[in-house]
Amino acid sequence: MHDAYEPVPILEKLPLQIDCLAAWEDWLLVGTKPGHLLLYRIKKDAGTNRFEVTLEKSNKNFSKKIQQLFIVSQYKILISLLENNIHVHDLLTFQQITVVSKAKGATLFACDLQLSPSGEAQLRMCVAVKKKLQLYYWKDREFYELQGDFSAPDIPKSMAWCENSICVGFKRDYYLIRMDGRGSIKELFPTGKQLEPLVVPLADGKVAVGQDDLTVVLNEDGVCTQKCALNWTDIPIDMEHQPPYIIAVLPRYVEIRTFEPRLLVQSVELQRPRFITSAGPNIVYVASNHFVWRLVPVSIASQIRQLLQDKQFELALQLANMKDDVEGDKRQQIHHIQNLYAFNLFCQKRFDDSMQVFAKLGTDPTHVIGLYPDLLPADYRKQLHYPNPLPSLSGAELEKAHLALIDYLTQKRSHLVKQLNDSEPSTPSPLMEGTPTIKSRKKLLQIIDTTLLKCYLHTNVALVSPLLRLDNNHCHIEESEYILKKAHKYSELIILYEKKGLHQKALQVLLDQSTKANSPLKGHERTVQYLQRLGMENLGIIFEFSPWVLKICPEDGLKIFTEDLTEVETLPRDKVLNFLKEGFKELAIPYLEHIVHVWEETEPEFHNVLIQLYLERVQGLMKQYLNSLPEGVPAVAAGKEEGDLGEFRSKLVCFLEVSTSYEPGRLISDFPFDGEDLDKGVSSVTVYCHRHYDKDTDRNKDVYLSLLRMYLSPPDVHCLGPIKMELSEPQANLKAALHVLELHHSKLNTAKAIDLLPANTQIREIRVFLESVLEEKAQRKRFDQVLKSLLQAEFLRVSWGRVCESWGVCVSWGVCV
Repeated sequence: MHDAYEPVPILEKLPLQIDCLAAWEDWLLVGTKPGHLLLYRIKKDAGTNRFEVTLEKSNKNFSKKIQQLFIVSQYKILISLLENNIHVHDLLTFQQITVVSKAKGATLFACDLQLSPSGEAQLRMCVAVKKKLQLYYWKDREFYELQGDFSAPDIPKSMAWCENSICVGFKRDYYLIRMDGRGSIKELFPTGKQLEPLVVPLADGKVAVGQDDLTVVLNEDGVCTQKCALNWTDIPIDMEHQPPYIIAVLPRYVEIRTFEPRLLVQSVELQRPRFITSAGPNIVYVASNHFVWRLVPVSIASQIRQLLQDKQFELALQLANMKDDVEGDKRQQIHHIQNLYAFNLFCQKRFDDSMQVFAKLGTDPTHVIGLYPDLLPADYRKQLHYPNPLPSLSGAELEKAHLALIDYLTQKRSHLVKQLNDSEPSTPSPLMEGTPTIKSRKKLLQIIDTTLLKCYLHTNVALVSPLLRLDNNHCHIEESEYILKKAHKYSELIILYEKKGLHQKALQVLLDQSTKANSPLKGHERTVQYLQRLGMENLGIIFEFSPWVLKICPEDGLKIFTEDLTEVETLPRDKVLNFLKEGFKELAIPYLEHIVHVWEETEPEFHNVLIQLYLERVQGLMKQYLNSLPEGVPAVAAGKEEGDLGEFRSKLVCFLEVSTSYEPGRLISDFPFDGEDLDKGVSSVTVYCHRHYDKDTDRNKDVYLSLLRMYLSPPDVHCLGPIKMELSEPQANLKAALHVLELHHSKLNTAKAIDLLPANTQIREIRVFLESVLEEKAQRKRFDQVLKSLLQAEFLRVSWGRVCESWGVCVSWGVCV
């Protein structure tokens, strides 16, 4: 509790019994039981709580009995219930203006003054006459009927306007009557045990309704707007609303409370108080039968200091908003109180409420994170200061606190990410004045993301991976690395490294974990997947970390270079091939088969190398096969052998037949010349020549010349590789060469072909070739001569026809026409 008001005596031991009060500005009206109306002027002494009280006017003949008073200062009128009728008097002279004749027999009235946006006042009045409610409005110094009378279920004892409804208290129940033209009635609840019902209008257009020692707040629909009722220490007799306080007159004292927060603020002991009225904000009078007191507000600054000491921050905030200070100072104080309020909520372990307040304030997130143990670096945490010692958190309480922090940090993170490109972002404010703040948005995001990572590890590990996978993840690498290793979260550590581009670290962890029995990263599968995603810009790393997989599982290791992923397919194939040939030659053939047959690679070099590798395998296997044959047993047909030899010979023959990209001229020298079936050995190359010879293409017009060169100038044995070194020296095959000359003389350059023949070649050996060439040349010459003659004759005919046509001669008859 704190002191909100100080009671100051205004009138003491008045000889006449007070029956009612009304006030405006510096004036106080007192109605007495004998019917006297007393007007007092109340002037406050500057700098003190003393008042100069002057009786300005006394009307002893006002009425036999004054039942109720209501002042409308905007119209300078006094409305009163005198001898069961409604009278209107001039507020300054007390001269009667009018009497509402229809209201004769009235027992109660309630006025409602509404101010339009333009400042124009509109006055409405409801009058209770027995079981009828009459509605009036004020215009031109007269009350006029607003609409027809409403029937009430009983005689009203108390009533007040509530927006466009009237809340009425009868002897046993409260009702709400809507001013909708029909006067629809809604029954609310019983009045309780109290003798008189109590309905009081509030400053925000609602009404306070009493039920014994409880008070609830209703809106114009009759709906309670407060979570809990106010609970007074006795049954209120009368009430007055002075935001943020509600002041109730109880039988022995005046009690002051607040709706939100729901607090007992002060109890003021007075001698049998009965009435309370207000002349506006901060002007409140309380009266007993013979005394009048004024409740003077304690200065807001003093109240706020007292409230902060009592940790009543919500009420302190309401008062701070009411202060009439310089805007900047007022805003600063409100912000300070809000921070204290949020901190106090945290100390009360209302973590969600605390985080919501901090989020609205724009408090530096690091100051909020510092409320929790072990989330900030120790050196930085020492720089932070708080109003009071922090609560000790553990177990379920700590988990609940972490969950509230997660929601707060997620919201702050989203806000900061949107601000990253702003030229003038909002600056975080300190929780306590003088505490350093972090202005760099990227640094704040780094702290927030790292803290979120720690919180997820404490509360929900499943959220760690999604956080680390964010494209704009700002987790501090070293700190995150440390806590993930400490928690043995190696899968999540791999994600951290990958998103930060630390691929070597990630792959080293995968390698280290691959042999640990209980590790989720045991085996080579994750390494294969990781390497497949790296792409050509990380080719060196792929070559560095793929060998251990290729050694223990060549089939899966090869998928690093053959998986149907864009990152894999775009790797430089020549470099991959050289890497495999140097360290894993047995995988070069399946790699080439994949890029040729699956990825449809057409680069001749890869086709050439594949054929060369096929030949090497065939030659090595062929020698073993021939050595294993019993004497006198002939070899089976090429490709029909069992095992790898048959497989690779079939592949070689098939590839030579279907591929259109290899270069025979470069490959002929690789074929064997050691007594095998030569015709079969090169038949596929011959087929290739037949298919791809093209006299108009530089690349393909000399394919038969390459075939001829293969027969006449086989490569030296030293050029055939380590396997061929064991074979006999290859010999020229003139017979096969002459056969090529005979069959394909028209597709060979004669001069180049003769140059390739050995110097000792006899004319008779190439006679057929030369005769064929000469005959073809002669035929071509005769054909050209006949064609020339035909073209010449046709030319003459066409030319002579044009001449005759110009002379008018008929060519067919030789006469002029």
